[in-house]
Amino acid sequence: MSLNLRIILSATLVLVTFITLTAAALDRAFIDSTESALRDKLTSQLYALMAAAEVTEQNIIMPSNELDALLGLPSSGMYAFITDKSGDILWRTASTLGATPPLPESLKSGVKRFHKTRSKQDEYYSFSHGVNWETETRNISLTFNITTDLNSFNKQINEYRTTLWGWLLAMAILLLISQAVILRWGLFPLRKVGTELNKIETGEQQKIEASYPQEIEQLTSNINLLLQQERNQKTRYRNALGDLAHSLKTPLAVLQSGISRDNTEQQQTTELLEQITRMNSIVEYQLQRASTAGASSIGQPINIKSVTNRLLDSLQKVYLEKAIKVDVSIDDDIFFKGDEGDLMELLGNLMDNAFKWATHNIKISAKKSNNKLSVSIMDDGPGIAAEQIETLLQRGTRADQAVLGHGIGLSIVSNIIEAYQGELIIKKSSLGGAEIVINI
Repeated sequence: MSLNLRIILSATLVLVTFITLTAAALDRAFIDSTESALRDKLTSQLYALMAAAEVTEQNIIMPSNELDALLGLPSSGMYAFITDKSGDILWRTASTLGATPPLPESLKSGVKRFHKTRSKQDEYYSFSHGVNWETETRNISLTFNITTDLNSFNKQINEYRTTLWGWLLAMAILLLISQAVILRWGLFPLRKVGTELNKIETGEQQKIEASYPQEIEQLTSNINLLLQQERNQKTRYRNALGDLAHSLKTPLAVLQSGISRDNTEQQQTTELLEQITRMNSIVEYQLQRASTAGASSIGQPINIKSVTNRLLDSLQKVYLEKAIKVDVSIDDDIFFKGDEGDLMELLGNLMDNAFKWATHNIKISAKKSNNKLSVSIMDDGPGIAAEQIETLLQRGTRADQAVLGHGIGLSIVSNIIEAYQGELIIKKSSLGGAEIVINI
């Protein structure tokens, strides 16, 4: 299921639920309000009826001109009764002619009652009020009843529901259309990314080129970084294979020449071992060069101080007899964003060279500023001659030429730094020997 469809279905479900609950709440509120208005109407009419009534010992007189017009119209839907305490009807309105309203009730004095009743097919709403009416000679218990059918009431409710649902459905359709338009506009950058990825897949472009909102900018940047890393890795493998083939030509030619010459068995064995060792170094170097991961903003950062301390533990055991004093100046919050194997290889080669050439002291420091990492390793050894520095820092030096200076390790370091688009600086250290500075 597509992301667009998921959002639309989820929003539709929420909208339907909201509209249903809203309609139910509004319907209930309207019914309560209309019923309250009906109660008020019946109450006022009943009190008007009581005010107009004249009760004598023999009968009840009700002036017709003071009654509601509906009470004088046969089968009008509104009816009034006056009953005594035994339930006998003492008086009724003309509207009861031809109609079958529910029978009135008798209540004790002071008792009021609103209630719904049903008579045959119609539903009615009644208000009854029991009173103790005083005449000249005695008190008479009377109950005033006023009843109305709910045809008009129900019609009003049905009309309201029709109008309510009509407007709510119209609003729902409008909201869904608006949401679809907004969703299409909002997800346009993602569709655009998909289009660019398809072009990259077909070879029409090399990377994601357009600008995107900040919410997905990191995604597009990481995709471009992964694509660049993949291309760099392929280039490194291709170059490594070419360099490997080229580098192996010389030792293979030496082996072929040595075998064809009439040398002694000892001479042939010596030459064979020498060239095998040389070829093994070449293969190791090129494999290391090809497998360098390169910079990455993805993955867990590597704590530089922790890696440095682990390497120091090993190197101090190897060079125990030299009793080298090492000063480490690295804060705990300095991290390396990349492959841990690359960092181990990078620091391991440089620290091994420092231990190898140092006399008494080594200083290792690291700092980070403006997203740039700088690592410095210096020793108090003989240093590196100025004329060798340019050769050591040449990029693309063949493996069989990389044994100059501090050996093949520094060439590996140079290749790793090149993969991370960094900078390698060799200079004289304040301790008197060489200082190697890495800027990544």
